[in-house]
Amino acid sequence: QVHVVESGGGLVQAGGSLRLSCAASELAFSAYAVGWFRQAPGQEREFVAAINWSGGTTYYKDSVNDRFTISRDNAKNTVYLQMNSLKPEDTAVYYCAARGYSPSQNWDDYYYGGQGTQVTVSS
Repeated sequence: QVHVVESGGGLVQAGGSLRLSCAASELAFSAYAVGWFRQAPGQEREFVAAINWSGGTTYYKDSVNDRFTISRDNAKNTVYLQMNSLKPEDTAVYYCAARGYSPSQNWDDYYYGGQGTQVTVSS
C-alpha cells in the first residue's frame, strides 16, 4: 500500500520560513508528478504548487509564486516546498499528492494523497 507522508509543518512568525517535505513509500516517486495543496479552517482545499516528474516544470498559485519554491530530489524520493516570507493567511493544513502524467491543479486528479501537516503563521 502506498503511503504519502508530509512533514515539516509548525508554528512560525510572519515573515519566517518553513520547508515542507513529501515522501512516499512503496512508490517510485520519480515517475510521478506531485502537487501541494492546503486547506484553511472553513475553506475548501486549494492548489498551491506542483512539479512534474523530472522537476523541470513547476506551477504555482499566484499568491505564492514569489515566496514558495517546489523542488524534488528523486534520489531521496522526496518533494519539497520551501516557503519564505510567510503570512498569517498561509495558515492551513498542507497536503501533498502524487499522480502519473503531468501535474494538475485539481486535487481529485491525484492518485495518492497524504494526511497533511499543519502550518500556523502568527502575526
